[in-house]
Amino acid sequence: MNAIKTAKSLLRQELKAKLNAMSPDERTRQSQIVQTKVLQHDLYKESKRLSIFLSMHDEINTDLILHDALSFGKAVYIPRYDSKSTYMDMVRLRSWEEYDALPMTKWKIKQPPLDQDREKALDSGGLDLILVPGLAFSRAGHRMGRGRGYYDTYLARSRVMQEHPPNTIALAFIEQVLPQIPVEETDVPIDIILSAE
Repeated sequence: MNAIKTAKSLLRQELKAKLNAMSPDERTRQSQIVQTKVLQHDLYKESKRLSIFLSMHDEINTDLILHDALSFGKAVYIPRYDSKSTYMDMVRLRSWEEYDALPMTKWKIKQPPLDQDREKALDSGGLDLILVPGLAFSRAGHRMGRGRGYYDTYLARSRVMQEHPPNTIALAFIEQVLPQIPVEETDVPIDIILSAE
């Protein structure tokens, strides 16, 4: 294992511990601030086709954004991961009722089954905005995920397949934004990082 991978591994452990130590009230407080920032952001307001991650317990909650996007008739896509590989697609979600009915994965995230036929964002016109989760972010826009490379692979693919690459906004707790983080060549930088600061 090279030095960067080792540094990332140690930082992941440190951040997971830090996030687990946060109180539910503090998570909720920061999530509300960050979601409000997203809803007020021009990139969100102007987006017609966007992907929204369905949050895990240690990520900024995205329910408010999801509800808003669906109610305003935006074309909403959500991640569908294949846990046996690094493959992920963004698939169409048409209503809150549909969201409610989604089954849970082993990661405790709602997700349409892999064998269910769903419209994929990159096959049907691409995305203009991708909301991105992660474990750590630098102020310069670097991101460190959970180590599987789902988002880096998808962002790289969308930049090749779309004439205009999608804008990216990462949603972060204050505890996740660091002066700098270890970066590899395959790490795709994020345009904007919104935190509760």
